Amino acid sequence: MQDLTHYLNGAHVKGTSGRFADVYNPATGEVQAKVPLASADELAQAVAYAEAAQPAWAATNPQRRARVLMKFVDLLNRDMDKLAEALSREHGKTLPDAAGDVQRGLEVVEYCIGAPQMLKGDFTDSAGPGIDMYSMRQALGVTAGITPFNFPAMIPMWMFAPALACGNAFILKPSERDPSVPLMLAELMEEAGLPKGVLQVINGDKEAVDAILDHEVIQSIGFVGSTPIAEYIYGRGCSNGKRVQCFGGAKNHMIIMPDADMDQAADALIGAGYGAAGERCMAISVAVPVGDETADRLIEKLVPRVEALKVGPYTSGNDVDYGPVVTAAAKQNILGLVQSGVDQGATLVVDGRDFNLQGYEDGFFVGPHLFDNVTPDMDIYTKEIFGPVLSTVRAQSYEEAVGLAMDHEYGNGTAIFTRDGDAARDFANRINVGMVGINVPIPVPLAYHTFGGWKKSVFGDLNQHGPDAFKFYTRTKTVTARWPSGIKEGGEFSIPVME
Repeated sequence: MQDLTHYLNGAHVKGTSGRFADVYNPATGEVQAKVPLASADELAQAVAYAEAAQPAWAATNPQRRARVLMKFVDLLNRDMDKLAEALSREHGKTLPDAAGDVQRGLEVVEYCIGAPQMLKGDFTDSAGPGIDMYSMRQALGVTAGITPFNFPAMIPMWMFAPALACGNAFILKPSERDPSVPLMLAELMEEAGLPKGVLQVINGDKEAVDAILDHEVIQSIGFVGSTPIAEYIYGRGCSNGKRVQCFGGAKNHMIIMPDADMDQAADALIGAGYGAAGERCMAISVAVPVGDETADRLIEKLVPRVEALKVGPYTSGNDVDYGPVVTAAAKQNILGLVQSGVDQGATLVVDGRDFNLQGYEDGFFVGPHLFDNVTPDMDIYTKEIFGPVLSTVRAQSYEEAVGLAMDHEYGNGTAIFTRDGDAARDFANRINVGMVGINVPIPVPLAYHTFGGWKKSVFGDLNQHGPDAFKFYTRTKTVTARWPSGIKEGGEFSIPVME
């Protein structure tokens, strides 16, 4: 049994609250570690370390800060396999998927190496008689991030890399379900040259979260998780005068037009719907074929693909399609929603409820499920399942299909599969969803664009990574300067007289 720690001021520190959470191996159901849950006093100590270290880090010029990130990228590549294995062991992802988790975070770090360019201000010469005006982007101070279990490497780096590049200190509160990789990332940042205290990792639950929300020194908070918690954090954080960005739940639709390449669409749905056991905020969980003939062809293509999915632990090799879900509670929630779909009248075309993996009977594995004839009033349509469940909602027209995505309360991602450029262009322009794929099933933007949804998938004005990150983690200061004239002429030696 491993005893995990916090990471404070450059050292692993045991918890003092006396409270711990179990960290499971999702494949076996066994408790493999204990993680300490911080008290408000422990959080305050982390803030004190960060507050002391931040001014010197902010005074370090952006190019030197960028060099630390350059070295960090080298270390991430060096330890990629080690990080992926630790991530898979606690989360359950396959090794290739875990490595992808690290890689997508690494790409944001690479973007942040361009901080010297992103942090340049503006200058206006002669804004008035003898007046110059210029703006500066300055660090906020101590910032914080609360990150989810489903991307324990990527999302922490999406937050702390731009925060640090801008000269802030950062306090990371990762998910208590898979905390080892965030601790490893903090070690690597200091190996790369980050001064002690600039990046802290504090493990915890709601007590630590509330302490972050209420601490007067913390200037900004980033969050990714469920919509109810996002609303709570956004409301409480903003009421305390903090800058807050929160990213919540999703119910991502993929529209399949009659002219789509049906094999391409089916393959895309398999990867987007079942990859990572569906535990992605950008997973496609709703397929919307337009017309019954399109739906019939799609289901015919999907069924053998779903039935052929290989489910197993990451140790079974890279040909495993997906692993277990993260906890026993998550498994029961998924199966409960599947049963609600059956009870409410949907057609369960592929039934994974009896899935059982020999030798891993106590693991948190969920078999793949495929529903047809789902309607918008069903729980499996309205709620985020966060599991390997794909729902098919038949639309009789393009307008009906678009309306389904537009009327849903979530607006994280969506996609359309078609050969018709006019339909694709109309869809991209009209849809009220933040990230759109055209023949791309998971439209996650690259690091130099921004990531963020609309509607109840986001709370706040700015997106993650890309240019928005540098706006979120800095304040703009504008200076208007005028200097007295005549000084350059030198001293006057004659007695001044009145003219």
